[in-house]
Amino acid sequence: MTGIPVLETERLILRPFELSDAADVQRYAGDYEVAKMTTNIPHPYEDGMAEEWIGTHEKQFVEKSELTLAITHKQEKYLIGAIGLVRIKKEHQHAEMGYWIGKPFWGKGYCTEAARAMLDYSFNSLNLNRVHANHMVHNPASGKVMRKIGMKYEGRLRKHFNKWGEYVDIDIYGILREEFPGLD
Repeated sequence: MTGIPVLETERLILRPFELSDAADVQRYAGDYEVAKMTTNIPHPYEDGMAEEWIGTHEKQFVEKSELTLAITHKQEKYLIGAIGLVRIKKEHQHAEMGYWIGKPFWGKGYCTEAARAMLDYSFNSLNLNRVHANHMVHNPASGKVMRKIGMKYEGRLRKHFNKWGEYVDIDIYGILREEFPGLD
């Protein structure tokens, strides 16, 4: 895909999704335990949904509204999850970060490593001033990632999201450009 960046960390490569990733996306994102931790992953994850989702990435990047990257293992190349920026607003120089990690890869620090790389790209390449993220309160591991990458807790939106018929609270975190270490 043209122009979509590839980011590299010590253990990971963050790259554009390919149609060949669809089966892994369906398996990992479609896992009930993964889907219940996110606001935007459906369950069940039907056949064809992964291909359709992957098919939207290039257009969204060209429109400068979203950037979605596959989190892959650097050495062994397998898919671990996804990370992205949504609601990129160049006029306000901010975006929202989101991510999911396949359950076999939970607790290994991959999400934190990928999120740091995405913040670096956000501030150094996109020249954003602010990146924010949120998580459902029943997913404290996601909040831990946000704190580890330097985001600050900004508040709670009570019963903000309806997940499978239940209203859940959302915690909001954010980081400003001047708070991120290692800027060029």
